[in-house]
Amino acid sequence: MKTSCTLFLLIFMSMSSHAQYTNKLPYYEIPEAAKEYTAGTVASRMVDGLGFRYYWATEGLTAKDLAFKPNNEARTSEETIDHILELTQMIVNSTLQVVNGTPQPKMAFIEKREKTLLNLQKASKILRNSTDVSQFKIVFKKGDNTTEFPFWNQLNGPISDALWHVGQVVSFRRSSGNPLPKGISVFSGKVKK
Repeated sequence: MKTSCTLFLLIFMSMSSHAQYTNKLPYYEIPEAAKEYTAGTVASRMVDGLGFRYYWATEGLTAKDLAFKPNNEARTSEETIDHILELTQMIVNSTLQVVNGTPQPKMAFIEKREKTLLNLQKASKILRNSTDVSQFKIVFKKGDNTTEFPFWNQLNGPISDALWHVGQVVSFRRSSGNPLPKGISVFSGKVKK
């Protein structure tokens, strides 16, 4: 009996700790919209939409979900999440006006999830307050060669690609038996209670 009580207490504490951690991450719900429509606020809102979708696509994933892939040629869900993290690093690097090229260190899934969400939050805040998004170029450096792409490529490149891959994670988790929690409204960016 004592062992059962101890085990129950440990499980409860673990779940409680995870719930507290999860509630501190951005994008449980989408932030309030800006009062004005500008290039920066619209781009920021696109990033916020991505953040909200990513939050819920990755919330409650299990080891089984992370290992799932629909066939031998496809990425696993976790490999897809790694790619999304790389894309969000490109997005935030653009807004910080930092050159891309530093690989991500090895991380546990929970760390990847947090870093991805924080990357999106940081990029969104910078975009929202920007009066000129053209300054946020995507810059790659390989050896002595530097290649720059205008902000337009941010929209059809990393932001759109990340949205595409978040959809894959949602589909993969459904296929592995763990659909999105009920009450998530991507239209309103809110969680229905």
